Amino acid sequence: MALLTTARLTVRDWSPDDATEALTVYGAPEVTRWLSPAMTQINDEQAMRTTLESWLGLRDALIPPLGRWAIVRTSDQQVIGGLSLRYLPPDEEDIEIGWQLAPGSWGNGYATEAARALAGWAFSIGAHELVAVVRVNNERGAGTAKRIGMQWVGETDKYYETHLNVYRLWPSDLTAAEEADTLKL
Repeated sequence: MALLTTARLTVRDWSPDDATEALTVYGAPEVTRWLSPAMTQINDEQAMRTTLESWLGLRDALIPPLGRWAIVRTSDQQVIGGLSLRYLPPDEEDIEIGWQLAPGSWGNGYATEAARALAGWAFSIGAHELVAVVRVNNERGAGTAKRIGMQWVGETDKYYETHLNVYRLWPSDLTAAEEADTLKL
């Protein structure tokens, strides 16, 4: 079932049947190198299926807006990535928005489009702020955070015991970013 749709994408729950396509995301070292230690590279389809089943098993215990979803390109129904909203350790107070795309889908604005839609939905049901933590030197991740409308707030070692850049998004930041894009057209 679709959670959200955009001009080019559908955001929906994962299915174990997505394992092959999900592996193009979570099995790609150029993606997972930025996710560790929160998530390590998945090396085979069965391990990916097990991971998806685990995510689905946790779904009912999560309070919205928390969750994990597949990003599907509407034109060909191809799973091209994943999105998540989850509490950041260790305090589980800040809600992290995360996005991951298969390398073959990079450079098309899909991550920005999907993450903006997810952020808008999260704000519509009561989230007040979202954060993204991006590893130092992850220029793609930082660029996407900025295109979503996120503001850089500093560096920290608080999360995942890793040195990270922190970006935050308020509803007004999202609105301003969307309006700026409209003006560019």
